[in-house]
Amino acid sequence: MVPFLDLKAQYHSIKPEIDAAIARILESSQFVLGEAVASFERDFARYCSTEQAIAVNTGTSALHLSLLAAGIGAGDEVITTPFTFVATVAAILYTGARPVLADIDPKSFNLDPANIERAISPRTKAIIPVHLYGQPADMDPIMAIAKRHNLIVIEDACQAHGAEYKGRRVGGIGAMGCFSFYPGKNLGAYGEGGAVTTSNPEYARTIRMLRDWGAEKKYQHQLKGYNYRMEGFQGAILGVKMRYLEGWTEARRAHARRYHQLLAGGEVRTPAAMSAVRHVYHVYTVRSAERDELQQTLNAAGVQTGIHYPVPVHMQPAYSDLGYGPGDFPHAEAAAQEVLSLPIFPEMTEVQMLEVVAAVASRRLTSVAKL
Repeated sequence: MVPFLDLKAQYHSIKPEIDAAIARILESSQFVLGEAVASFERDFARYCSTEQAIAVNTGTSALHLSLLAAGIGAGDEVITTPFTFVATVAAILYTGARPVLADIDPKSFNLDPANIERAISPRTKAIIPVHLYGQPADMDPIMAIAKRHNLIVIEDACQAHGAEYKGRRVGGIGAMGCFSFYPGKNLGAYGEGGAVTTSNPEYARTIRMLRDWGAEKKYQHQLKGYNYRMEGFQGAILGVKMRYLEGWTEARRAHARRYHQLLAGGEVRTPAAMSAVRHVYHVYTVRSAERDELQQTLNAAGVQTGIHYPVPVHMQPAYSDLGYGPGDFPHAEAAAQEVLSLPIFPEMTEVQMLEVVAAVASRRLTSVAKL
């Protein structure tokens, strides 16, 4: 069997360092925030080329607090994509604001800047581009639109640790960047985790208070806040894993290049890396008009796959009250019908990759035989 990812293999590759880091937390008893979290924040801010990183408990919390720090609330509108995990839209709703959706570029799967411009109204206050699958959105035109209309840009970089746009790390391009450290991410905790990156000291101060019940000092609450603090264990684990992130990223990129070679000319469309970006391949997502049949073939061959995402946000029952319907975002809807994520992880072997490609090819042969 070829797993979709192999977290156990990654753990065993760094087991002594992880075990020692966990032991230090047990000895220090700094189980919530603490020095391990603060150290990770410094390392991650430096990695993202921002002045600060504020660690929180999830990527969703990072989005929520970024919006609140930006002053987003009831009556405001925030533009984002329908082709994302629902957390992006949910975080906007948590503030009382209204999510306004704009269709994607079918090549990159990211927000199309031309569609952003059309979605702006007098109530628009922010844009959340999602760096989907590890590929940066086209940030120059997005930032130009934001500047023309006096909007705040908050990057959803939850799938894009270490990705770059024209030499700049994501998370440091907009006013704030939001990251998730869910275990399956390129930089994953052993549980939940998230962070906001920013070089704006007021945003950072506000987010630090909001994550800890609105307090800068214990029992002195300047703001109505939340319990969004990162655990000490997760800070310690992420601090170890930070040292390996670049190596793991380059392994993912090498695997993606190999997939490109092996799948060229075949049934599936391989992901297109946009110019002047560093794609970090959180997932390796291909497109096929016969996606469901292809997934069944791969599953039967022992190859695990994923679909990111089978139903756009505007077609989810929980978000039907946004007022959108089928046909409103044709590129997002078409992608949802065709995308399939193949296994990719740093520890993946050439043998495993060849098994995946052979299974994809077997689907093509089966299709030809039916003609």
